[in-house]
Amino acid sequence: MTHFIIRHGQTDWNAEYRLQGQHDIPLNDLGRRQATGNGEKLADLAGDLSRYDYVSSPLGRARETMERLREAAGLDPSTYRLEPRLVEICFGDWEGKTTRELATTDADKLAEREANKWDFVPPGRLAESYEILSWRVGSWFRSIERDTVCVCHGGVVRCLLKLTGAYSAEDAAKLDIPQDRILKIEGTNATWM
Repeated sequence: MTHFIIRHGQTDWNAEYRLQGQHDIPLNDLGRRQATGNGEKLADLAGDLSRYDYVSSPLGRARETMERLREAAGLDPSTYRLEPRLVEICFGDWEGKTTRELATTDADKLAEREANKWDFVPPGRLAESYEILSWRVGSWFRSIERDTVCVCHGGVVRCLLKLTGAYSAEDAAKLDIPQDRILKIEGTNATWM
């Protein structure tokens, strides 16, 4: 199977390097352009666009990205489904903060995270590690029955790269996940387009 995985376009919090997590921050102007550009790329890369299942995280930034992407690819923007298992990682009490801010308020915990980013659980109720996130992302990924176009989040992409065997947990946790490119996954092969 072939899967095209797209991170949502940029938000103001992304531009400020804030831990966004499950806060529902909208796309900014650059993010809207990235979503449209990825739709144009998808139309060139994917061949028959009708053969794909289209699925998005339910967070607004992912939904808007999917709708702009579909419109730019010449598809009905509203014809896709939502998948709750694709919601971004929860950073708990750290959501809305930058690592620079955390370095002054929570330096010890931040150092723990840097030492083992994949398994680290931030402080706060419902906070997740990438490992915990990978359980729900893996559940979704194993349920896929056909070629798929998915709009999701940076943490979800990291989990998919680890789950497919394209990257180790340590390397996946440290990756910079672009918002203006498309990840093509076929088996254990993962290629940025």
